[in-house]
Parts: sequence; structure tokens; C-alpha cells
Amino acid sequence: MGKTNRITIIGAGLSGLTLAYLLHKAGTKVNILEASPRIGGRIQTQTGQRGTPMELGATWFSDQPPHLIALTEELGLTRFPQFAEGISLFQTKSFEPPQQFYIPASDAPSYRLAGGTKVLIDALLARIGEHAVSLNSRVTAIHAAPDGLVVSMGADRSITADAVVTCIPPQLLVAGITFHPQLPAAVTDVLPAVQTWMAGAVKFTIEFTAPFWRSKKMSGMLYSHAGMVTEMYDHSSYDGDKYALTGFLNPGAAHYSQEVRQEFVLRQLQELFGDEIMQAVGYYDKVWNDEYLLSGTAFIQRPHQYNGHPVFHQPYMNNRLFFCGTETSAVCGGYMEGAVSAAKRTVEALHYAGFA
Repeated sequence: MGKTNRITIIGAGLSGLTLAYLLHKAGTKVNILEASPRIGGRIQTQTGQRGTPMELGATWFSDQPPHLIALTEELGLTRFPQFAEGISLFQTKSFEPPQQFYIPASDAPSYRLAGGTKVLIDALLARIGEHAVSLNSRVTAIHAAPDGLVVSMGADRSITADAVVTCIPPQLLVAGITFHPQLPAAVTDVLPAVQTWMAGAVKFTIEFTAPFWRSKKMSGMLYSHAGMVTEMYDHSSYDGDKYALTGFLNPGAAHYSQEVRQEFVLRQLQELFGDEIMQAVGYYDKVWNDEYLLSGTAFIQRPHQYNGHPVFHQPYMNNRLFFCGTETSAVCGGYMEGAVSAAKRTVEALHYAGFA
């Protein structure tokens, strides 16, 4: 017989959905509150005009960390190696030709998911059930009560849970949610100083009808110190009939409109790769600084600062409040592996506390 405990998860990103999936398998009742109008968090796959799955968020992973690989295999998903073989470019100055270097196929490549990273999110949701997720449900307060924790979404909407797990970035958590009673100072001092992975990043992707760079024996890989595009990679599909390039822009690009960014990107790539760049059928980009990731909090420049801090590995508010999310993981914090690892750790903590 399944558990009757009601566990509320805040955040429908990879960690929140993985946690819900693991709890669902164990027979524990869960509901997920997501502030934004979509699920996935920092996983966001854009489908191009030709049906090309293109990532504006989390993309690559290795085969070394165990938890993400195991989860994708359990869900029946297919991974494939990132294409990287061929002539790559390194641009040091805008007024000099780029340096060219050949990269052979790697014995230890990074991987992507066939169909786009969103297939992982879709597979988790299919097993949890859409009914378990409430979108546009921004949590504003968590109060201790005799029979659990009261989770408020504004002044006129609340639910009571036996346990609550926060799966959103700690910076966002401290900026948007009040706690009664207050969390210990040791926690509140750390929360605003935890670096949020991808915060401030500007990622772009361009769709094509043909992989012209491959016909030139080029990898599609670019590293630049001189243009708006700072790094770029081949982003063609697993089935080999859809083609794209993807990468990152200089953080200062966030101050321009998308139209201006597109103009600068295509101009830079045209100079480096030739006129075929102008045959692009679609340009997309994403500035990762919105209210669902930072909510006006400061950019923290030091990568992974306080990720996996010990304060995240114990419960609070009468042992009913738990921290999850990739930034709470001591292993691969900030990455997809960290999100899955944090979910598995939190399941064990909930089980130990008698909630799962």
C-alpha cells in the first residue's frame, strides 16, 4: 500500500521532477509547485522550423557521473556523442584570421540526448503525471503549523504538507520566500551567496538546411576572444537529418535586443565560416537572467560558490523542510548530474525522516 504522506516540491526543474519520480515510484504522494508557465527549469529545448531540437539551456553530460546516466537508461532514453571532429577555429583578434587546429574524434566525448534534453523532462512528467504539477504557482511563504508546513502562494492560496522540499536556486529561494519561524542564521547567511549556475549566460542556436561546415571538414567548433560569439559547437541531431550550431555569447550581449544580437552573430560567423552562414533558417537565443532564475538577485562571478554547502544537507522547521536542487549537490553542483544526485540524496533524507 502506498504512503499517505503529502510532500510538496517547489520547482519543476530536473531536480524537482527527478525527486517526484523517485518518490512516486516509492508510493509517496507528491505535488509540485512551479512559479513559471513551463516545466524544465534550466532545460529548455527549442524546436526549429525544420523540427530540429536545439538547446537554449542544459545540453551536455559525460558518461562518468553515475546518476544521470542511470536515470536516462532507466527511462529508455538514447544518448549520443557530441560531434567534434574536424578543423576548429580560435579567434584572438577581429582584424586577424582565426587560428585553425584539427580535433580528432574523442575517446571520451561529451553526450547529448536524442530528441533534445527535453525528452528527459517529458519522460519524467509522463511517469509522474501532469496532475501532480501546478504551473504559475509562485510560493511566497512557508509557515510551521502543528500538523505540517503551510505553503502560501500569495495571500489567498495555500496548501499544507507533511514535508516541503525546495528545488529552486538558493538565491531565488531567499529572495522570494519568507519563513516562519525564520531559518537559522547559518543558513540565511549562505543562501544569497550561492552561485546560480547559468545565471547571466546568453546561449544561442542557429538552424540550417545542411551542415555546410562538415562538408568543409570543419567541426563547427569556435572559440573567440574578439566577437559576440565566445564559443560554438555543432548541434546537429541524432538522426543526422537536422542541422544546427549552438554556443554562448559574451555576457554583454544581454544588453542588446535579440534582433541586434542576431545581426552581430551572423556577421561574425559569416567572416569566419563564409556566406553559407547567411542561409540560416532560424536564429534563437536565451538570456538566463529572468525572474524564474534570479529575480533581481546579484550575479555571483565565482563558479559554483557554496554549491553543496553542508547547510543544505540537513532538514529545518521541525525536520520538515529539505533543500534539493543542483546547487545543493556536493557532486557536480550546477549541472544536470548535480540535479539528479541531489534528488537521490533528498529521497534518502526523506526516507530517514519517515516521509517516504
